[in-house]
Amino acid sequence: MTIVFKVSDNLKNKIIDYYKDLRKEKTPPYAIFQAQEEDTTITMYQSGKIMFQGTSADIDAGIWIDLEKKLNKRIINLDGTETKEKPKEKAEFMELATIGSDEVGTGDFFGPIVVTATFVSTKDFDFLKELGVRDSKKLTDQKIKEIAPKIMAKIPYVTTILDNETYNKHYNKNMNMNKLKAILHNKALLTMKNRNYNYAKIVVDEFCSPDNYYNYLKEIPDKVMHITFMTKAEDQVLSVACASIISRYKFLQKMDELSDLVHIPLPKGAGTNVDKIAKEVIENLGFETLNKIAKMNFSNANRL
Repeated sequence: MTIVFKVSDNLKNKIIDYYKDLRKEKTPPYAIFQAQEEDTTITMYQSGKIMFQGTSADIDAGIWIDLEKKLNKRIINLDGTETKEKPKEKAEFMELATIGSDEVGTGDFFGPIVVTATFVSTKDFDFLKELGVRDSKKLTDQKIKEIAPKIMAKIPYVTTILDNETYNKHYNKNMNMNKLKAILHNKALLTMKNRNYNYAKIVVDEFCSPDNYYNYLKEIPDKVMHITFMTKAEDQVLSVACASIISRYKFLQKMDELSDLVHIPLPKGAGTNVDKIAKEVIENLGFETLNKIAKMNFSNANRL
């Protein structure tokens, strides 16, 4: 797999610093550096473009693609294309009954991937706004644990969880992270759609281009079509915001269960602090246990 995209100026130095200890001795022509992260080769060029090559290129590129979305509101697809945001839809969707979905856990070494779809009708708007519902990433874990049960008691939802052992079994060069996400979103959305709620739109927080999304599902017989893909949908569509919060709540519950399993508090994310805990798990319980609680294609596992 090869992924190439142009890096925003505010991320260039972060990337250069991140790979400083993984650099190769020889640098290709017109390149700032070339680094090796296990089975992924990373090359950053003077033009500002960065190239990821290898079987886990989508994971290594995903770190920076997620930051581009978070910091610069850029939606970069794995084929290098960029999807533009559609701000005109914001006012429209704030007034509609919708089914929406969002996922949690794709950037975390420990823990499962959790996808939730919810249905929010117009009569639920006041209740949700009073709770302060918005994107789960902007809420503390404590706030999530406080409001998620209230949402789940009132708002129809369905959650699909991909545990780590199943993830590790199925992840390969033909089943990358975005394809797994698309399958999980489709499963949750299909269940909600078949309940025959009176919705106006189905909305997904965009993580890849619509063409790529449907291509990932080409072998799935039952697909939800006519989806509206929106960047920052959790800020604009209450059903997606609810899905984000419930997914985060379920993810936190699973992280607590896995922490109890290994008797070690498991951190979120995929930084160096995660490597230290993973090493402790291996030393105490072995690689077989790590396979039950972590995503083994991440660079964290390769480094160990």
